[in-house]
Amino acid sequence: MQNRCNELDLSNLPVGIIDYGMGNLRSVENVLVTLGCRVERLLSAPSHTDFLAIVLPGVGAFGDCMKSLRNKGFLAFLEHWISRDLPFLGICLGYQILFEQSMESEGCEGLGIFEGRVVRFIEGKEKIPHIGWNSVQIAKKSSYLEDIVTGDYFYFVHSYYPDVLQKEIILLHTDYCGVNFSSAIAKGNLLATQFHPEKSHKKGIQLLSNFLNRAKMYWLLEKKVAK
Repeated sequence: MQNRCNELDLSNLPVGIIDYGMGNLRSVENVLVTLGCRVERLLSAPSHTDFLAIVLPGVGAFGDCMKSLRNKGFLAFLEHWISRDLPFLGICLGYQILFEQSMESEGCEGLGIFEGRVVRFIEGKEKIPHIGWNSVQIAKKSSYLEDIVTGDYFYFVHSYYPDVLQKEIILLHTDYCGVNFSSAIAKGNLLATQFHPEKSHKKGIQLLSNFLNRAKMYWLLEKKVAK
């Protein structure tokens, strides 16, 4: 794959949103445009890496998502992008498929970027799916969390969540159904959230802004090194 980051004008570098046919991407696009981004929908895997960041949103079933990504040729692109620690944001299902497998689709392998399995909330007093606003607890300091504090609320829609084994990547926790689950992870230039930042009003926009600022800083440093 070609990369010309040292030749590119960052102000014109698009954010690529992977469109694999599952979920409404419009809300993600609208927020990114509001934040000043040029957005490009990717209907198939690109042959280059000239993007400010890649965003993988999504709702639906784990197995259907992996099948669609495979059929559209996205798997190799995603593995290449993430393995190089290029700016990546996974949202909801785009967070879950970073792990090895899911109870939702037994026998279907995820991307396996991180160790762990996606599991379902156990039926109890609280309703499943987990729909609506819930608060987060900060697990570690990060530039992704500028102006975000423990107790801030984000919007969730899910029945499954990753049981994260690599505790050092956990960014945020949330309580639901008697479980303190990992509602966001971060490693290097990768950020992934179980909640929907694009639907989380002020704090969601803040998180997306923090992600974009970090992505811009990454490419600026890359350009300096490449000179």
